[in-house]
Amino acid sequence: MKTLIVSGKTIEDAVQSGLEQWNVTADRVTVRVLDKPSRGLFGLIGVRPAKVELTLRADAAASPHPEPKSESTSFAKPVHVAAVKVEESAASLSSREKEEGAFDASSDTSIDGKDPIEEAKQFIIDVARPMGLEVEVAVHKRKDTVTLDICGSDLGLIIGRRGQTLDSLQYLTNLVANRYSKHHLRIILDAEQFRERRKKTLESLADRLASKVVRTRQEVVLEPMTPQERKIIHAKLQDHQKVKTYSKGEEPNRRVVITLK
Repeated sequence: MKTLIVSGKTIEDAVQSGLEQWNVTADRVTVRVLDKPSRGLFGLIGVRPAKVELTLRADAAASPHPEPKSESTSFAKPVHVAAVKVEESAASLSSREKEEGAFDASSDTSIDGKDPIEEAKQFIIDVARPMGLEVEVAVHKRKDTVTLDICGSDLGLIIGRRGQTLDSLQYLTNLVANRYSKHHLRIILDAEQFRERRKKTLESLADRLASKVVRTRQEVVLEPMTPQERKIIHAKLQDHQKVKTYSKGEEPNRRVVITLK
């Protein structure tokens, strides 16, 4: 019994692909679904195609054996092209950024006529809508970064605990923008001036803990932080007369240590 396993964006696409490979019509095969498609997180991460198994029907055995489809063969039903997935990880983005150096965010970087910043803005709006949030996104361009400032009500859902949700959304927004950009584009996501408020909180924390280290003469190990937040602590205490800082551990559990000089 002749069988064929094929994949596609949808079950229908997978079946159609198999029919074309065998050059047969749908009434000559039976179909068994092996995997249902998954859009993944926001349609970007964890995308999984549909997978089906086609079996040539026994009552079709007397018919001519299916031959591979020639280039001139056409079908009434078109085959849809699967959407391009974002396959670039945060690590690869960082690597590419190092290779290409600083990037002028004001230059033209669009691919296929699509503005990466506009695509990023629309992505944020589309993510917020199912959460019941109507937001607007303001763009602030600098030489090597673009800040997208989310405006609206009840943005606590987007910010999350200590900005964790905002950081995750920032990561995905960078993937979307760089999908349409010729050069690496660094996007910073902000909401209700959270980044500035968080910076002031961390700077105040650094001062308090530095005083504690001087007073007790014992080093202090902070909770795990993102690279951006660790940088704030290091920068705040880099000129301190009595303490110094360094980082230890592996991501995502890397921590800042404050100790006596």
